[in-house]
Amino acid sequence: MMNTLYRYNALNSFYTQKDMSFMDLNTQIFQANILIIDDEPINVKLLQKILARKGYTNIQGTSDPREVEALCKKTEFDAFLLDIRMPHIDGYGIMEMLSKHFADDYLPVLVLTAQTDRDTRLKALECGAKDFLTKPFDQLEALTRIYNLLSVRLMHKRVKKQNILLEETVTQRTQELYDTRREVINRLGLAAEYRDNETGNHIIRMSQFSQRLALEYGLSEARAETILNAAPMHDIGKIGIPDNVLLKPGKLDQDEWKIMQSHVTIGAKILSGQQSELMGVARLIALHHHEKWDGTGYPANLKGEEISIEGRICAIADVFDALLSERPYKKPWTVEKTLALIEEEAGKHFDPTLAPLVRKILPELLIIREKYSDTF
Repeated sequence: MMNTLYRYNALNSFYTQKDMSFMDLNTQIFQANILIIDDEPINVKLLQKILARKGYTNIQGTSDPREVEALCKKTEFDAFLLDIRMPHIDGYGIMEMLSKHFADDYLPVLVLTAQTDRDTRLKALECGAKDFLTKPFDQLEALTRIYNLLSVRLMHKRVKKQNILLEETVTQRTQELYDTRREVINRLGLAAEYRDNETGNHIIRMSQFSQRLALEYGLSEARAETILNAAPMHDIGKIGIPDNVLLKPGKLDQDEWKIMQSHVTIGAKILSGQQSELMGVARLIALHHHEKWDGTGYPANLKGEEISIEGRICAIADVFDALLSERPYKKPWTVEKTLALIEEEAGKHFDPTLAPLVRKILPELLIIREKYSDTF
């Protein structure tokens, strides 16, 4: 008695926590969809009568097991009361079909059969039956077993629905975090660009150029998207360059140029110390986007594939946009002149494999430029 009371209280508590009282569960059980499958029409009618008298409202029955699949397509059943020995398709065949229909779900089958041998019972349970009752059956026992079967089925559906809602919530929150992180990154990049007479749209354009070039080069979509999100921080180190150097209108002298070049190491230092893939890629881009394929770049005179692919990609994207853009101190270059320089610098400034890809994807790059054009 204590065991039964404990289980009742535990079940009631579970549903209260899920905003569904025991009374709600009880109502749902009596409104559940039940399918009776027995080749003897009289048995179907008897069970329908017993269940209806008890208060069940959604009961269907068939004496032809061949109809079961079509019935399942029309109605989501919460319990199957199934005979074993039937013509055309026996109960085992029905359970095999239902197992496919209920893949990765709870299969709510109660077997009702006149066969009492152990092998029949074991085979039925192996095929997926959750309970077993022999004919002739006691009506009260049958009603209790059906009620219990439906209780478990509806609890399973409830938990499954809660899991789906939880997954959707987690996905939504993850997307919100992703969007927030991306926005913070873009604004950090924007802060650096504003210090250098650049527009905010420059970082958007060069980031999207970098992503498109990465895809054309053959990098995965995930890796290309990481480059897209990391590229806005390529010049974050300019925050640490004094105004008299960064904003000097004329040509920099040798000492000033060394100070200007330090923005890549400053940026790498700012982006260090965080183990995420995004920050790691951002650090590489900040450190490598002024290196050159022939080893004449800075800060480390890296050569060829010593330069990260992310740095090589962003170097081209950054120069491509800078040359095409109008600035207070320069007029924009033409598209053809810009392409000619990039191709001329293949194997010198730029990766010789990447450089020709700019012309190949030019229509897409120009669409990006048009979409995020500068306004002065």
